[in-house]
Amino acid sequence: MSRSASRGVPTGSAPSRRALLAGAAALALWPTAAMAAEPAGTAAREPARTAEGQPVRITEGQVAEAARGRAILYPSVTSCLTVTVRLSGGAKVGAHASLFRVPGELRSDEILGAARRRVAGRRVLAVEVRGAVGAWAPSYFTKAIEAYGDGETVPFPTRPDPEGLARAVAAGLGLSASARVSVEDVPDGDQTVR
Repeated sequence: MSRSASRGVPTGSAPSRRALLAGAAALALWPTAAMAAEPAGTAAREPARTAEGQPVRITEGQVAEAARGRAILYPSVTSCLTVTVRLSGGAKVGAHASLFRVPGELRSDEILGAARRRVAGRRVLAVEVRGAVGAWAPSYFTKAIEAYGDGETVPFPTRPDPEGLARAVAAGLGLSASARVSVEDVPDGDQTVR
């Protein structure tokens, strides 16, 4: 391979460094780009579009919708909670709540509002909350850890509070206190909801 004398740019049949970087970035972003979710500060949009048969992938700080018959994949759930809203028509709205905000994504005190906008008044059959139940104080859904200033005490859960989490999720979704919200502590890893 030779170099262009004017700029030191490789010439010939080998791909350029810029092309390799662009290709690597495209491959790295492909799953999340193909399974679009709602970034911070945006209104609810159309359901995420994915290849037929592939689950809708919802990463930390994102909200998305899976059409009837489609699964949701929540990857790498460690200290997170996932919230799956089952709708009467068979669709599901999913939210992947993170203890700490992922840059460019929704905080824990924003995510239920985004899920509520995505549900958009449709009839809710059930809500499933799964993940690191013991790591979450119900108040994280109304005031994220990042919202506390210097000198403010961040609440720290001393025991799991599934009932409190169920109430907080129902309230954040605008559902009645009698809404069917189940809460389950599950081990770290990927979660697939069918």
